Amino acid sequence: MENLEKESAVAQEYLARVAKEAEAKFDEHLPPENETPCRLHEAMRYSMFAGGKRLRPALVKATFDMFGGKGDKVWLATSALEMLHTFSLIHDDLPCIDNDDYRRGKLTNHKKFGESTAVMAGDALCVLAFELMGRAGDARAIQVLAHLLGTYGMIGGEMTDIECEGKTVDLETVDYIHYHKTAALIEAALQVGAMLAGADDKSITAIRNYGRSIGLAFQIVDDILDIVSTTEELGKDAGSDIEKGKATYPSIVGLEKSRERAHELYEESLKALEGLEGDTSILRSIAAFIITRVK
Repeated sequence: MENLEKESAVAQEYLARVAKEAEAKFDEHLPPENETPCRLHEAMRYSMFAGGKRLRPALVKATFDMFGGKGDKVWLATSALEMLHTFSLIHDDLPCIDNDDYRRGKLTNHKKFGESTAVMAGDALCVLAFELMGRAGDARAIQVLAHLLGTYGMIGGEMTDIECEGKTVDLETVDYIHYHKTAALIEAALQVGAMLAGADDKSITAIRNYGRSIGLAFQIVDDILDIVSTTEELGKDAGSDIEKGKATYPSIVGLEKSRERAHELYEESLKALEGLEGDTSILRSIAAFIITRVK
């Protein structure tokens, strides 16, 4: 555990460093608040600058650098991935889906700006993300990102999650939801970084497997945190999964086995990195960070 904590500390330093650079680019890539429609642009910026770990931009940057990527196009992709993640959070929080009041310790977008503006802010971030990806200039990366965002990825996972609320489901269904709703976009971030750097197909497959493992671990840890943390610690409504009858790992196998599964996925993620050329230390540290968020 001590080694994991050290690895996690390295990751947190890296995440903080990339976040600072990435957020400067968010400011460049987002429309100014004083341009019409001002309220919509303000709402987009409100959620984009509401905080967060900036994990997906960091994964794009880490893989881009690991595979020897050159140039500034990576920053277009880091902004795009965070915009897509933010779009998903804005829509998840809406009264018609999760009906949450707080996100990252601040009022959710619809609580601040109203439901209609929140819907459009999410839509606008999604569209802008693909405009930026088009400027990055890799059609294959755009295709992978769109696939893992759509009905066979994040949006498909969200739909299944909604359909399963309040129902008794099996572990296979929970795995499906967690992979599609959370891991798919994490996997996409890694692949986009690798593709923009010109990585070969074998390396991209390894990175995809790593992403699937850490993505599932990330969501399992989130399931656990929803139970063991307070609203103040989470920055969002604690206990909401249980209240809404969400399909989660602890609800199926309990807290201890959920922790065990997260650690198994951590080991699987390290195995996926074996044999890759380049320095994988940052990706290994990020995997450690993900599972040490909960004790």
